[in-house]
Amino acid sequence: MSGATPDAGPASVRLDAWVWSVRLFGSRSAATTACKGGHVHLGGKRAKPSQAVRVGDRIEATTPGGVRILVVKRLLTKRVGASVAVECYEDHSPEPAPREVRLAMPRREPGAGRPTKRERRQMDQFKGR
Repeated sequence: MSGATPDAGPASVRLDAWVWSVRLFGSRSAATTACKGGHVHLGGKRAKPSQAVRVGDRIEATTPGGVRILVVKRLLTKRVGASVAVECYEDHSPEPAPREVRLAMPRREPGAGRPTKRERRQMDQFKGR
């Protein structure tokens, strides 16, 4: 085993495997797709799926549940239960928006087509962009 001590585990793990292992994404392929799409950053830079993750690295991921900011405490190569996964990182994610704010977001009726330029500006202003 090069690069690892027998009792400490691997020295590094693939980024897509780690974010899948700690349950940020539902499948390994979804984690790989998110990395390729620029939704996962390692140390503030866009990360490729095969990039090496080490203890102490900062990972920012845009997941279906919102933005997550994690600091790696332990490396995993296999998917584990949620209670074990939480012990493998420090969560520095921002608090989610209150439920009332999420429900107040303007919604378009299904099949209403694309928003107009005016509607897009209003949505961006509402979201604070």
